[in-house]
This record gives sequence, C-alpha cells and structure tokens, in this order.
Amino acid sequence: METQNKSKIHEHNQTIEKQAADRATVRAQGARWDLNIAIFLFLVLIIVLILLFQGIGIAIVAPTAIFGLTCVWLVGWQRGKKLYGIFYEEELIKLKWESTEKTPNHKKAIEDTIEEQVQKALRENWIR
Repeated sequence: METQNKSKIHEHNQTIEKQAADRATVRAQGARWDLNIAIFLFLVLIIVLILLFQGIGIAIVAPTAIFGLTCVWLVGWQRGKKLYGIFYEEELIKLKWESTEKTPNHKKAIEDTIEEQVQKALRENWIR
C-alpha cells in the first residue's frame, strides 16, 4: 500500500514537472525576442545597407551581416534560457500550490483541526 502511494506521488510529481516545463518553454519562446533584440537586428540591417551603399565589397559586408545575425541569435538564446529557468520555477510553484489545494487530505486535516477547536471550546464552556 505504501509503495503504491509513493509511486502515485512520484508519478504526480513527474506530471507536474512536465507541465511546468511545457508551460515555461512556451512562455520563454515568446518572451526571448524583445524590443532590444529587434532594435539590434534593425541596427545590423542598417549597417549592412550603409556598407553596401558606400561601395564596400561583399567580402566585408557578408561577414558583418553574419556576425550581427549570430549575435542576435546568441542574445535571444541566452535570454530564452534565463527566462525558461525563471518561468519553470514560477510554474512549478503554481502547479504544486494548485495540487495541494485540491488534495482532499489537506482539506480533511483542516476540517479535523476546526472540529477539534470547536469541541475544545464547547468543553471549556461546558465546564464553566
């Protein structure tokens, strides 16, 4: 019986962790491309256009564009990784909190505590 309960708890925890990871991934993918990265991307585009209009050869413009795009990707990737960690912790806490609120044992313990307090108060009033 005890091993079944531990197994169910372990499965439940794995489900919660998977849900938290999925939610965090979706949130991080959307949030990693912010205004700063978009501005940097337009800056790279402007630099490439200026270099082309100045008559600079493609041998210099192409590596500049590739370097700029690589920087944009790296910054977005790092930001996404950092946000994923933050969002994962938030989602995990939120799902565990929801899980404990729905647990009938938790409600039963509260009901038992309230019942004990009422009985204690009644006994005190009865003795007086």
